[in-house]
Parts: sequence; C-alpha cells; structure tokens
Amino acid sequence: MTICRTLALLALLLPAATASAEGITVHDARDRDVVIDNPARIVSIGGAITEILYALGFEDRIAGVDATSLYPPSALREKPDVGYMRQLSPEGVLGLHPSLVLAVQGSGPKETMDVLEAAKVPLVLVPETFSEAGLVEKIRLVGHAMGADPRAACLSAAVEADLAQLRVLRAKVTKPVRVMFVMSMVNGRALAAGHKTAADEIIQLAGGINAIDGYDGYKPVNDEAIVAAKPDVVLSIERGKDSPNADAVFAHPAFALTPVAANKAFISMEGLYLLGFGPRTAAAARDLSIRLYPALAPQAESFRPAASTANCRQ
Repeated sequence: MTICRTLALLALLLPAATASAEGITVHDARDRDVVIDNPARIVSIGGAITEILYALGFEDRIAGVDATSLYPPSALREKPDVGYMRQLSPEGVLGLHPSLVLAVQGSGPKETMDVLEAAKVPLVLVPETFSEAGLVEKIRLVGHAMGADPRAACLSAAVEADLAQLRVLRAKVTKPVRVMFVMSMVNGRALAAGHKTAADEIIQLAGGINAIDGYDGYKPVNDEAIVAAKPDVVLSIERGKDSPNADAVFAHPAFALTPVAANKAFISMEGLYLLGFGPRTAAAARDLSIRLYPALAPQAESFRPAASTANCRQ
C-alpha cells in the first residue's frame, strides 16, 4: 500500500529506535522507562502482542507465549505455553531464559509480576487502552521495543486505513441497535460489560450502542437491570462448554421481556478476534457490524482489510 510505504519511509527519518550501545528505551504502562539491550528472545504475554510480533516478522524471536495467543494458530502449536496471562508463574516465564518480556497491562498475578520486575530481564507492560488511538499506539510500542519503528509504522498505517474504512461503513448506520455483551451466565446471573471495556469499544466501532450504561468494567446484572437495559441484541464470545448460548439467553426470564427474545438476536464470535484489540480489530468490527445490520452487507463488500495483506515484515 502507498500509505504504508510512505509512513515507513517517514519512520526512517525519525530518531532511530534500533539497538545501540545505550539500548532501546520504551516508556511503558507503568509510566517507567525500560531499557532493552537485546530483543532477541521474547516471552509474549497477551494475544494481541503475539499477533503484532508475527505481523512484524519476529516469530523466530519468540521463546514463549501465553494461553491467549490464539492467532496465528501456529503460535500455540509451535511455542512453549507459559499459561493464562492472569495466572502466570515466574518460573514458567523466566525458565525460558528470555532477554525481553512483553506483557499486556493487566497480566498477573501481582506476585508474579513483582518477581519478573525484580529479575534482570527487561519487562515492558504494554498499555491496554480500548480505542482506535490505543490500538495504533500498542503496535507502535511493540515495534519500538523490537527496534523496528519502520515495520511498526507500516502496520500502523494499514490498521489506520482499515479503521478509516470502518468509519465509512459505520456512517451508514441510521438506527443504532442496543447491544448487551454477556461474558458468562452463572446461576441465572449475566456478567455484562459496561464502559471502559474491549466489548464496549467494539460495540461502538461496529455502530452499536452498549445497552449497559451505569458502570465501568464487567459486573453481574440482576433481572431488573436486564429488563431496564432493553437490549436488542446479546453479544458474547465462544468459550467452549461455558459459553452463553442462544437458547439459554432466550429462555432467561429477564431477557424474555426484552427485544432480544422477540428478535431472536444472539451473536457469538471468537474471543481474541472480537476483543483482542490487535491488527484484526477493524475487520472484527466490520464483521460484527454486518451481523448487527445485515443490510450493510453489500456496502461492506468493498472493505478489504489492509492489515491482513500489508507486508510489514522487513
């Protein structure tokens, strides 16, 4: 893509971010400067970080990944798995002898992160900001940590082009639907996403309205709150046997009193694709938008994700 090549060229004119005698300096989510001397052997914690590293052509430098690194599928097949990003053990990470640990903000537990921070291995916490700007900044930070600003500029440009295409599609929505994201249903209680969540942002990117408007994060909601929210659609992720399903939602006494049951509107998508906020996020929002608004399908045919075809690996 021309825009990709242009921004990559501009990046070459910026202050160099390649390794030097002083190393690469990265300002991370802890508001600290981390100096990286040798980004040659990486433990990647967070599915979006792994996806970005592969897109930038650094898969050969990855010594291990976490259990959320589901894309590309070869990552978990070929790389040692250090476990779920919120249940890490320091031995599992440090036992791979990394020269750099890239971990998405929110990784844990705190005791493990404290040990990793005290170890003589650079630990970069990558900010997790659920927004268009946060997504682009995540790519740039990972690329900078690898001493590869031109590659990151290329991928960022492709993602920004995809987000621009998405805005054009979203502008065609004339009557936004109310969407409730349900992470799980336990004993009849729905765990629903409020503001400042990946689910909230992806709903907005797709042209919908989050039906939950009273809190931040994920919280269980009672029947009265479900009825009051008046969702048109329930959105969830595929989590195997523990996933919410359409039958359970439609049969729920509270959801039965909302437009969800009348519309038979339940959507489930792969978790990392929908909520990962990596290079494929604009494509995921496009796919969600088409499912929320089937009439947009013809207009969406011209949406060709640039991030999936851009060569930003060298």
